[in-house]
This record gives sequence, structure tokens and C-alpha cells, in this order.
Amino acid sequence: MTLHKVDKLTGTLAVLASFFIIAPMFALLVKVPWGSFLHDLAQTQSKQAITLALWTSILAACICVLLGVPLAWVLARGNERVTNILRPIVLAPIVLPPTVAGIALLALFGRDGLLGKYLYQATGWSVPFTSIAVVITGVFVGMPFLALIVESNFRHIPKDLEDAAVTDRASRREVFSLVALPQIRNGIATGAVLAWARALGEFGATMMFAGSLPGRTQTWAMEVYMQMDLDMGTAYTLSAVMLVIAVAVVFALRKPLTQAFSS
Repeated sequence: MTLHKVDKLTGTLAVLASFFIIAPMFALLVKVPWGSFLHDLAQTQSKQAITLALWTSILAACICVLLGVPLAWVLARGNERVTNILRPIVLAPIVLPPTVAGIALLALFGRDGLLGKYLYQATGWSVPFTSIAVVITGVFVGMPFLALIVESNFRHIPKDLEDAAVTDRASRREVFSLVALPQIRNGIATGAVLAWARALGEFGATMMFAGSLPGRTQTWAMEVYMQMDLDMGTAYTLSAVMLVIAVAVVFALRKPLTQAFSS
């Protein structure tokens, strides 16, 4: 029997929890100088930061789909001994401190990094503090979210469909591309949007790995940080738009996310 009522203590705690989440967002919207809202967004530095953040996050999301969907398939259908070790490592960036994520990317792609030093020796070009570094950071922080969602969707595919395809002599690649992928189109879209949103809002790792060069690596989130010392009104305006995007993304994906994590 489903209970539709909760006791007073539980309800009170739920209200308190909601307050801690909703009140700061409400306060942010109240502090926005709505009279200069469009003017603040139209400033050259704000437009550059927003444009950079949008194209780098979209590119990062595309790369996440290209690489993350096969990864999710391996996690869902691969050898359990391997995937039980691989899965926690793949999902680690979700809880990894942003500064540590940035240091890790520098350790790999920096001039003295494990891969970066060879790239620099061969071409004289280094990845850090470039727009490419912003994209790579977006992939690093966004990929785990896509892999998590898509793997869950793969696991919900009825095994009968795959068994029937194998019986019809379909190869493993055909089972993946012709049977599994069409079944989880919505899941891939959900994961891609989450990866995009995560890349769009990344700050700490991007600051460590790509820096904050106006027009080059200074993203939307970094512009908010910079405007806190220059013009709090602009900082509130830029933050409010990001808040609206975040709420809209979660609201639009509420059903797919519930289905993805349902048993």
C-alpha cells in the first residue's frame, strides 16, 4: 500500500532541506539588476565568454557521445571483472575536486606531462591555456555523466533482442549499432545534454588547466568570477542565466533521468 502522507517531523525536515536548495537560487534572482539585464549581457567581454563557453561545451558534448557511448556499452556488456574495476575509475571525475582534475590534466597534457611533453617536442605547441584545453576539460568532467546514463539505458534493453540478433548471425558490432543503439536514442540524448551542461558550467578544472584568458579561455563561469571584482550586477546577471539553464535542463530531463535510474 502506498502512503501519500508523511509525518510532521519528516515534512519539516523536507521543508528545511528544500529551503537550503531553493533560497539561494531565489536570492540570486532577486539580486539581479533587471533594469540593466540586457546591457550586462551585451557587454563585449560577457558575449565573448558566453560564446566561448557555448561552442567549447557543445564540442565537448559531441566528443563525449562519440567516445562515451562505446564506453558505456563496454561497461554494460563487458567482462565483469574488468568493468567492476573500470566503472569506479570512469565515474571518479564526478566527485573529484575540480582543482585536482585540473592538475591531473596538466600532468597528462602539460609541457612536462606524460603525453604533452612529446607533443611539445614534436610541434612546439602545448595544450594548456588554449581553447582546446577548455574542450578537453569539458570532456573529462562531462564523460562520466553520459557514461552513467547510457550504461543504465543499455542495461534496460531486453536481452531477448540481443539474443535474437545473435541467432540471426549478427556480429557483435551489428548488435551494438543496429540493435542496441536504436533502443536508447533518448538515453544518449539525455546523457549528451547532461555532459553539455556539466562542461558549460565547469570552473575549477578549466581555471587550472586552461587559465582565464579573455576571448581565448575565459568561459562563462570564469567571467562570473571576474565580474565579482568589477561589477556585481553583471555577475548576478550572468549567474541568473546559467541558473535558468540549469533548472531548465533538469526539468526537461526529469522523466528520462527517473527512468534511467529506476529498477
